[in-house]
Amino acid sequence: MTTGHTVEKIGGTSISRADELMATLFSANREGGPYGRVFVVSAFGGITDLLLENKKSGEPGVYGHFASAEADMRWSEALDRTAARMVEEHTRLLDHEGDQKEAGDFLRERVEGARSCLIDLQRLTSYGHFRLGNQLLTIRELLSGLGEAHSAKVVTLMLNRRGVVARMVDLSGWRDDRHPDLRTRLTDALSGIDFARELPIVTGYAQCSEGLMREFDRGYSEVTFAHIAALTGAREAVIHKEFHLSSADPKIVGTGKATKIGRTDYDVADQLSNLGMEAVHPSAAKILRQAGIPLRVANAFDVGDPGTVILSDVEAPPRVEMVTGLVVAALSVHEPDMVGVKGYDAAILDALTQNDVWIVSKASNANTITHYVDAQLKALRAVERAIEARHANAEIDIRKIALVSAVGRGLLDIEVPARGLQALAGAGIESLGVHAIARGVDVQFLVPEDRLNDAISALHAALVEAA
Repeated sequence: MTTGHTVEKIGGTSISRADELMATLFSANREGGPYGRVFVVSAFGGITDLLLENKKSGEPGVYGHFASAEADMRWSEALDRTAARMVEEHTRLLDHEGDQKEAGDFLRERVEGARSCLIDLQRLTSYGHFRLGNQLLTIRELLSGLGEAHSAKVVTLMLNRRGVVARMVDLSGWRDDRHPDLRTRLTDALSGIDFARELPIVTGYAQCSEGLMREFDRGYSEVTFAHIAALTGAREAVIHKEFHLSSADPKIVGTGKATKIGRTDYDVADQLSNLGMEAVHPSAAKILRQAGIPLRVANAFDVGDPGTVILSDVEAPPRVEMVTGLVVAALSVHEPDMVGVKGYDAAILDALTQNDVWIVSKASNANTITHYVDAQLKALRAVERAIEARHANAEIDIRKIALVSAVGRGLLDIEVPARGLQALAGAGIESLGVHAIARGVDVQFLVPEDRLNDAISALHAALVEAA
């Protein structure tokens, strides 16, 4: 395949504003024209939440209703609501009546095809010999691919209407009786495309034998994006967001105080991903790092700005690059008999893994192990029961706290733990703990749940603005 191109990813919030991007990001008048790029798109903002479940609240979507109540048709009603919302999206974005009809026909075929599959599966699993659980992951992938195929189709129509030779590249495996591995799926789909003369608009979901959702769940689109960049030998990978990768959230510290990072490395990006910043999925970062491909995080609505480039290694003096945080659950397991006995930590990790709980950080001493996790209460209660089953005498405590992290390089060399504690004390914020590791890439401060934003502001002022 040709080289010298870029592979670029657009998230759901940004692609929902595709009409604004036509004159900027996708413009034929940009330097170099519209070609020499491959765009990987997510579903329009909020659509995947409706198809699967709300990412933040856990409220069920089509998949959630089907998986939890296979005997009723609430899932079909949810599918109708989702389809209506998708029609609203493409009607808003497409100006031409013919394009609206083509998008509507495309969506109708996909939605009714998915509905038929779910009805047939519902009927089949009504017999005792068949189990729905064996097919849930396949259903999840089918529904997820529906949203991204729709957005890719709509964006392709918008570009074609403006004279750009755009081609939709559907990786979702719709009506494809093959079951290829990911490399074959990507190679077959992209073969024959001249990146210098065509603009591929690629679905973020790729159906393959590996099952992307099994390993990455809703982080699959960035993994697809990274694999395409590595496979095609892209000179650069770009993620377009609706904001710049900045030293803190401007809404918290103030627009004039937050500054664009500009240049960093994959080590820092990994820490941000761990904290839910989603600069890039850790697995996608690994693929790009191993392929030697730089990653640029850019503001989709500030096209003239180069954004922040992420490299394998950056020579720079010690500094705090970002202050961010989130509310976590502190899951503490205290057991006096733990001292000198192996296996306690493994049992806790097994319970967390089985319930798909994201571990942000951990700490331990002779008889207490605390994991700071990002999870729904339902999952935490399941973890609690699993630990009690293994260790009946353990005392388990779960409480919400805020974890605020200063991320950068050489942080111990510039005394970030001590300076951070002083800043928190000066702002009247109680410090519940501080964690720092020898590599000095991040320092984590634990504060009361209701002081999250206050702590971010105080730490940013002392560690970034003062510098």
